[in-house]
Amino acid sequence: MKELNRELPDLYLVVPCYNEEEIILESAAIMKNKISDLISQCVIGKNSRIMFVNDGSKDNTFNLLSDAARKDPVYILVSLVGNTGHQNALWAGIMTASKADIVITIDADLQQDINAIDDFVKCYKNGADVVYGVRNTREGDGFFKKFTALSYYKFMHLMGSKILENHADYRLISRKVIEALKEYNESNLFLRGLIPSLGFPSDIVYFDTKERTGGETKYTLSKMFKLATDGITSFTIRPLRIISFTGFITMLFSIILAIISIIEWLQGKNVPGYTTLLLVTLFMSGIILLSLGVIGEYLGKIYLETKNRPKYLIDCVISKDMDDPL
Repeated sequence: MKELNRELPDLYLVVPCYNEEEIILESAAIMKNKISDLISQCVIGKNSRIMFVNDGSKDNTFNLLSDAARKDPVYILVSLVGNTGHQNALWAGIMTASKADIVITIDADLQQDINAIDDFVKCYKNGADVVYGVRNTREGDGFFKKFTALSYYKFMHLMGSKILENHADYRLISRKVIEALKEYNESNLFLRGLIPSLGFPSDIVYFDTKERTGGETKYTLSKMFKLATDGITSFTIRPLRIISFTGFITMLFSIILAIISIIEWLQGKNVPGYTTLLLVTLFMSGIILLSLGVIGEYLGKIYLETKNRPKYLIDCVISKDMDDPL
C-alpha cells in the first residue's frame, strides 16, 4: 500500500445524493471553491476531487451531476443502480475513492459547515486517522427534531452502541482506515458505530450547522428509526439479554403469585382475579410479541448476512479525466 502523504494529502470529498436537484449545483460550486482554496494554500494535493454518489435519484440530480462531471475534472460522479440507502451510498463512495490519502464524507445540502474541513485536515496532519465532525448545539432545531435526536443518542448508548453524540456522518478517514474497512463484509452497515470500533487514532472537530438552502431533508423519521435499529443489532446483543432478564423476572413473579394463590385456596378463600388475570394476560402477550419482534429483527439480519449480496452496484462512473479518475 502506498504510504500516506501527511504533508500534502490528496483529498476526496464523498457526497451521497438522493433527489437533490434543488441545491446540488449550488453545493457543488461551494465545494469546488473550498477544494480550490485548499489546493492554492498548499493544504491538500492538486489531485483532490469531489465525488458525488447518486443513490438512485428519481429527479434531475443525475443529469445535473453528469454534465458537471463531464465539464470539470474536479467532479466525479458515481451512479448506483437503484436506491441503496444512505449508509451503502457512503460505503460505495469510500470504497471507490480508496486511492485517496484522505476521504471526507459530507451531506449534499451542506448544512454541515464546509469550513470545518480545514480543521479536519489539520488534525490528520497531526496524526489522526479518523476525525469526527460534531455539532456544537441543536439550537436551530425545532422541539420535535431536537427531542427525537437526543432520544436517539440516549437510546443508542443505553443499548450499548458506542457512537458520538451529535455526530452524523461528517468525518475524515485516512486510506489506512479505508483499507481496514475493506475487511468488513457485513451487509448491515452502521458506519457511526463501525469506524469508532476500529480503534485508530482519532480527533474531534466541532462545527455549527446551517439552514438548508433548498429542498427538504431526505432523512425521515422512519429512516432514522431504521438506522437506530441497524446500529443496535449490528453491535450489541443487549436487547436479547434484556429479554432474557425480563423473562426471568416474570417467571419469579409468576411463581410467587402461584404460591400465594395456592395458599389462599387451601385456606378456603375465594380467589378474585378476573381483572388481574386479564391485565396479566395482556401484559404478557405484549412482552411476548415485543420479544418475538426483537428476536425476529436479529434473525432477519442473520438472513441478510447469509445471502452475502453486494451492498451496491455501480451503474457508471463519469469524469472528464476518464484515463484514471480514481
